[in-house]
Amino acid sequence: METALLLSFAVLLLIGVLISERAHRTVLSTAVLFLVGGFLLGPGALGFITVSAGDPIVGALAELALFSVLFTDGMRVGFGDLRSAWRLPGRALLLGLPLTLGLTAVFAHVVAGLPWLESFLLGAILAPTDPVFAAAIVGREEVPGRLRHLLNVESGVNDGLALPIVLILLAAAGGSDARGEELLFEIVLGILVGVVVPVAVLALERLPFLQATRSLQPLLAVSIGLLVLAICQATHANLFLGAFAAGITVATLGRGLRHEFEQFGELVTELLKLAAIMVFGALITPVFLFSEIPFAGWIFALLALLIARPLALLVSFLGAKLSMREQAAAMWFGPKGFASVVYGLIILESGITRADDVYHLVALVIVLSILSHSSTDVLIARQFGERVKSPGKRTEHA
Repeated sequence: METALLLSFAVLLLIGVLISERAHRTVLSTAVLFLVGGFLLGPGALGFITVSAGDPIVGALAELALFSVLFTDGMRVGFGDLRSAWRLPGRALLLGLPLTLGLTAVFAHVVAGLPWLESFLLGAILAPTDPVFAAAIVGREEVPGRLRHLLNVESGVNDGLALPIVLILLAAAGGSDARGEELLFEIVLGILVGVVVPVAVLALERLPFLQATRSLQPLLAVSIGLLVLAICQATHANLFLGAFAAGITVATLGRGLRHEFEQFGELVTELLKLAAIMVFGALITPVFLFSEIPFAGWIFALLALLIARPLALLVSFLGAKLSMREQAAAMWFGPKGFASVVYGLIILESGITRADDVYHLVALVIVLSILSHSSTDVLIARQFGERVKSPGKRTEHA
């Protein structure tokens, strides 16, 4: 199985790199390539990849990828960045995130028929967003800077904010052996490890006889991440919150290190995410989508994508100085990303009563989100570019 996974990933990666320039200019998407490639190579189609949600390699890959995602997400949002331009991201995170969670929970209960506790758990899993599925919006200069900053900061922070809610609701649903005080200890210890380790390493690095050469600066950040990962696993601290706290600490105290690590870290995280998306695609089969998910589940998925976040962001941005075009783009581009994939797998392995139902709905929403958001980001970014070029119209700046 490992050889088939490696060969499949290598081929898809080669194709993705070779079409990356065209994908940057069209509706082609690397994320969709790996999702569809995993689906076609998986048990539901060609059967070249044979994986199941319970396979150790699936859990290990998902865990490592999410750790890397949260570490690099934290690197994007040091405290200085949050203080300098917090107003719009703050609205999206402090008001939009809980509203999205609540609306999704209401739809899950009323439409999909889940109990309230599982409904709120589903809402917490689907609340985070991921900019990788809207790369043309956050990565193009023609898109207003404040919109790109809003989506980048929001997606960088909401994974970490949603995680404690997921863990607490999962424990309440009986999906964790840890008691309340043990869960709280794991969360607090994870954050503590994520702060103390980078502080100690950066203090050592500032000593004259221990400075790293410029070429090895990215590996200093990698060593911090690996130390946090190892210590969290050894102490049973929450490694995901440890990763997120470590990223924020490095971004705050070591801005030069953050800059050196940025490209290297993004590439490593992208590789892990794409591998996990391929495996996730292999777990999705026609039977999974069209037989195991009832019609009400499809209605819920559409409501979660088309109503929950757009309505939550509409309320959050009341009175904000955003143009209608920017506000509409922010409302639409809340793609459900990799964090939701891993949170869904955690639920599936938890053994709670409605674990299968929750995971099926999570998977459906993520699939629809990847397909819809990854195929519309270039088109909407192009509209911003045309607006900038139109005579008589001013470019909007952050």
